[in-house]
Amino acid sequence: MKPSHAPHILLVNPWVHDFAAYDFWAKPLGLLTLGAILRDHGARISYLDCLDRFHPFAKAGPLPPARCGRGPYLKTVIDKPPGLADIPRNYCRYGIPVDWFRNDLESLDPPDLVLVTSMMTYWYPGVRETVEVVKSVFRGVPVVLGGVYATLCADHAGHSCGADRVVSGPGESTILPLVAELTGWSPAPRFDLQDLDALPRPVLDLEHRLAHVPVLTSRGCPFECAYCASHRLQPRRMHRSPASVVDEIVHWHVNHGVDDFAFYDDALLVDAERHVLPLLEGVVAAGVVVRFHTPNALHIREINRPLARLMFRAGFHTIRLGLETISFEGRQTMDRKVTEAEFVRSVVHLKAAGFNARQVGAYLLAGLPGQEFSEVEAAIALAKQAGVTPVIAHYTPIPGTPMWPQAVAASRYDLAADPIFTNNAIFPCQSEDFSWEVLTRLKNLAKV
Repeated sequence: MKPSHAPHILLVNPWVHDFAAYDFWAKPLGLLTLGAILRDHGARISYLDCLDRFHPFAKAGPLPPARCGRGPYLKTVIDKPPGLADIPRNYCRYGIPVDWFRNDLESLDPPDLVLVTSMMTYWYPGVRETVEVVKSVFRGVPVVLGGVYATLCADHAGHSCGADRVVSGPGESTILPLVAELTGWSPAPRFDLQDLDALPRPVLDLEHRLAHVPVLTSRGCPFECAYCASHRLQPRRMHRSPASVVDEIVHWHVNHGVDDFAFYDDALLVDAERHVLPLLEGVVAAGVVVRFHTPNALHIREINRPLARLMFRAGFHTIRLGLETISFEGRQTMDRKVTEAEFVRSVVHLKAAGFNARQVGAYLLAGLPGQEFSEVEAAIALAKQAGVTPVIAHYTPIPGTPMWPQAVAASRYDLAADPIFTNNAIFPCQSEDFSWEVLTRLKNLAKV
């Protein structure tokens, strides 16, 4: 029945099914922002997180300071998907047990609508299981699936995950019409949904415990890297004002005791003079003592001496640089982000500012189509020689990216048949003679 009043809308962050998963400052920021928009228009919002490390039934003790808010998920070993039985690792459901989730659902007033998000394309089995449990408890309640997987693999999501509706792309401008269609509730927009500064803060206050907070200061990326889906996920480049970002950081720190913040930007340092420099100056002026982390790679050539110093003063703690590969000749076909000289120069600036090797890591892509592992070994050596930590980033083939045809041609799996085969943990674009011993050797080489 269509509600005659503001509806009750349930947000759900689904389980992850994978060979490995860890909370590296991960939050479903898009879903929580949509929840904030709906709540600001009068809807009643509930939130259940299948990955909740601080669920009331869990034995979550004090947070180890060295982890800066990160930590392991609960996990349950489950059967491997068809086609991956030969992978010599356990396959797990990461997150709370099924009976905890079912109990949480049954404890709620029945919602009028359920919004489920999605992340990695090959995590869809966890999305499907989540939707199945939701629909078994709330029969007849419409379930809408959005997020990264729903955007990149909309057709697959439509026939594989059981949702009543699959929505692609950013949802801010479409969420109110969608809710009106599915519930009959149609409030007039109270603010400009295309203005990032006008959007309310995400409903992170609905978390059981806030160990860290994601911050998104801009959307989109001016680069078009062959392996990246940023342009498909967010084709338009948009910025928030530095003042609004500072206000948000101060809010979560002062009112909720949050010390750790992870920047989710794809291009945080681009146009630094007008964006990140005044932002960080505002953080310093506010006098808050916090730690900033950059799980998404920073663009190396933007880092100069003044910026490095300001990053140190503002509280940057975990820095990841997008080195990716040291095959600089012919790199134009993959990305145009950095030269070897720019990488070495940026590291010099960061170390002079006070950062140490454990704080600064260089992402190195491994498992690219046609890539020799000797190239990764050489990249590890260059990172160590520069005095930073090599961080091996397993390549994930992504549909619709320029590198996708190469990935399909190089893979020992039928990537186009099923997103499950794009899992970067199985190195899908390596040849039939791929050796897990090689991966072990690379991990050992990367240790600092």
